[in-house]
Amino acid sequence: MSLRQLRYFAEAAELGQFSQAARKLHVSQSVITTAVAQLETLLGLRLFDRMPHGVVLTAEGHRFHQHVRHILDTLQDALSEPMFLANTLAGTVRVGASYTVLGYFLPSLLARFKRSYPQVEIDLIDMDRTEIERGVAEGALDFGLCVISNMVPPYVLKRQVLIQSRRQLWLAESHPLAQLPVVGLADVAPYPYIMLKVEEGESSAMRFWQSAEHTPNVAFRTSSLEALRGLVGYGFGVSILSDMVYRPWSLDGRRIDVRTLSDAIPPMDVGLVQRPDAELPAPAHALQQFLVLACGA
Repeated sequence: MSLRQLRYFAEAAELGQFSQAARKLHVSQSVITTAVAQLETLLGLRLFDRMPHGVVLTAEGHRFHQHVRHILDTLQDALSEPMFLANTLAGTVRVGASYTVLGYFLPSLLARFKRSYPQVEIDLIDMDRTEIERGVAEGALDFGLCVISNMVPPYVLKRQVLIQSRRQLWLAESHPLAQLPVVGLADVAPYPYIMLKVEEGESSAMRFWQSAEHTPNVAFRTSSLEALRGLVGYGFGVSILSDMVYRPWSLDGRRIDVRTLSDAIPPMDVGLVQRPDAELPAPAHALQQFLVLACGA
């Protein structure tokens, strides 16, 4: 087993298509296919379900991907972190973070940061986007982490994208839309739709629906991702959400599939917000640079 194989597998898992992974890594599609086949043979497991529109991780593949992501992230930290600061830098960083960032993006990154900077304390505050912007602008926070694609102009604060998470259609494996070779918003519109309200989810969803001149048939609104997963898994509706919050199973074990939509759906941008004219204290600067480096921003 080689690191190259693991990297090829991780890109295929995160992009959902061998062809896209090959283009991103500047190799042929057959190289990705071969690497994945070798891993599956070595592990004695099927890592992907092959679908007409791409590939989807199996349950075993999903668990293996979590381990692979940890290996690749740890290697990147070892190669790129300024380790000479690890035992000397001390202080506190005040960071505001929103719901999605706290639950699905930040914990593993903070754990990696603390391994390199054990004396830096992180004062992490759960806030919504508008509260984060106000706290940063007033100097109560060193910087904020939120879904910056929800911000509206004029932009007073400096924004920096850390990751772009594509949005895809979530649906039960038995849903009629799963049988279509290509799915667009026009196909989705007649079916019951589960709308996620948290993190300005409804307003951001309606922007791309309205841009495509279609209207979702909203059957249920919820602030709970687990409730949404359960409803989608049992076939009560579909939803369009980002890959960052995707999990292939509901809490009670119902399978949730994803489909890439033919319409141009904007990704969900997660990033940093800070005052454009303020110089960050050393601990805050270290965390900011770590996040930029770890995310390849």
